[in-house]
Amino acid sequence: MVREWSGRAPGWIALVVHGYGEHSGRYQWLAEQLVSARAVVVAPDLPGHGESPGERVLISDAEQVVADLDAVRREVSERYPQLPVVLIGHSLGGMFAVRFAQEHQDELAAVVLSGPVLGTWHVLDLLECDEIPQAPIDPSTLSRDPEVGREYEADPLVWHGSFKRATLRMIDRCLEAVNDGPALRLPTLWVHGEDDELVPEADTRTGIDRVRGLDFYEHVYPGARHELFNETNRAEVVDEVLTFVGRELNT
Repeated sequence: MVREWSGRAPGWIALVVHGYGEHSGRYQWLAEQLVSARAVVVAPDLPGHGESPGERVLISDAEQVVADLDAVRREVSERYPQLPVVLIGHSLGGMFAVRFAQEHQDELAAVVLSGPVLGTWHVLDLLECDEIPQAPIDPSTLSRDPEVGREYEADPLVWHGSFKRATLRMIDRCLEAVNDGPALRLPTLWVHGEDDELVPEADTRTGIDRVRGLDFYEHVYPGARHELFNETNRAEVVDEVLTFVGRELNT
């Protein structure tokens, strides 16, 4: 399942990768802002997520996700061959985005990472349990706007159950691969919430420091939680993203 948004006279492609347990439909508002800035937005549902097939939230192979993302990129680039591609990854989608960028640096113009899972992640401690406990994501960690949490809880396409062991093992392997992979030569913007309890900024930084290149920018937003594109200051965040993209694409 791939959602797409576009307007008149597009000038660039935004490939958006959502986070664990959610789906691309939650990025409607972000897509509208990007389209207003002349983007064609494509956002696939990850395997086992949203409207994509497969056992719910089961992802066993990160490299297959990277290959799937590249297939989406190639398909939209065939339709818009002159447009540069900007990869935007949130949370677990940020991990996949970095791995994709490491393997396909020449196919991208820039990368934006929002609260990415990099370095270490405390959720992986669940692998030490004989049985994975029921530990669904706390909606209050997503945004200071309580409506975001309420909509998340009520969304039937969001997974509200426990983590799958195979998925946690995949994340562990992928983080090791990212850490051992090349630094990003691409222009990269990393944004994070200072009060992100789900993916703490300090843990992400340990991974960021392994992959950051020379053309790298970061902004930690005071008081913000995990979903910066759904935060109370989301307009400010998107403005920074669009300023970064405009500068790098000279638009």
